Amino acid sequence: MTKVMVTLTVFGNLFVIVTIIHFKQLHMPTNYLVLSLAVTDLLLGSAVMPPFMVQCIDNCWYLGPVLCKVYNSIVIMVCTASILNLSFISIDRYYAVCHPLQYQTKITPFVTGIMIFICWIVSAAVGFVIIFLEINLIGAEDFYYEHVACEGGCVLFQSTTSSTSSSLLSFYFPGIVMLSIYMKIFHVAQKQAKSIQDSKCKNSTQSIIKKEEKKATKTLATILGVFLSLWMPFFICNVMNPYIGYAIPPGFFFTLAWIGYMNSTVNPIVYAFFYAWFRKAFRMVLSGKIFQPGSSRTNLFSH
Repeated sequence: MTKVMVTLTVFGNLFVIVTIIHFKQLHMPTNYLVLSLAVTDLLLGSAVMPPFMVQCIDNCWYLGPVLCKVYNSIVIMVCTASILNLSFISIDRYYAVCHPLQYQTKITPFVTGIMIFICWIVSAAVGFVIIFLEINLIGAEDFYYEHVACEGGCVLFQSTTSSTSSSLLSFYFPGIVMLSIYMKIFHVAQKQAKSIQDSKCKNSTQSIIKKEEKKATKTLATILGVFLSLWMPFFICNVMNPYIGYAIPPGFFFTLAWIGYMNSTVNPIVYAFFYAWFRKAFRMVLSGKIFQPGSSRTNLFSH
């Protein structure tokens, strides 16, 4: 089961990346952010899941203490990058739906590039600084070295201060903010839909644009909902564990982490479910048509 999950995660997100890069019609700010999120999911599927799977089976780390620190740094980096990518996507959707006249000037490819740069720089800094400076151990050093640290082990241990602050900053606060943004978006979208229905003069082109924006917003809101749902159990236990003397069994933590990792497996499935153009691109990739001259200019939105 875990091998299937790893395979689906890697190839599903690799397909998302290839699709957005190859088809010029998809070269737009929203999809650049989706591309960044897919890179995050691909990194989780290729660099985080396989070693984690070995640990779950053998209860042992074979790659040494330095690579253990690198691995734990990547775990924190990927989780942080996911939430930051989703945060920037919610900002993109906010302007697209709530301020459509400002969208083209506010959310440019350059601005999107800055968002993606900030996302990865901050995530990498947070991940590697926390682990290599052992900030995650502050206040619980003695407990860690006496009861947790061992030869052949690789545990992402967090003290009370570390688990609470990291969970609040990396999950709870951004999650609440993003949910608030999407609630605002759907409130505005409902008002726009009502005004379009009440209007006697309709522009068909504008209606199509509104429809596409609405579908994109629903899709990305679903991805946010899946992310929060699958990671919520882990982050609840992550905050609780230090306060109850680390009484939660490691095996249970492993299970919750796998449930969180499933988020990276599900994202490409969400795109395929919502988007006909995504399924069309998938068929073109599988059939090898993307290697034909001019395939990058294919109209994916035509029926």
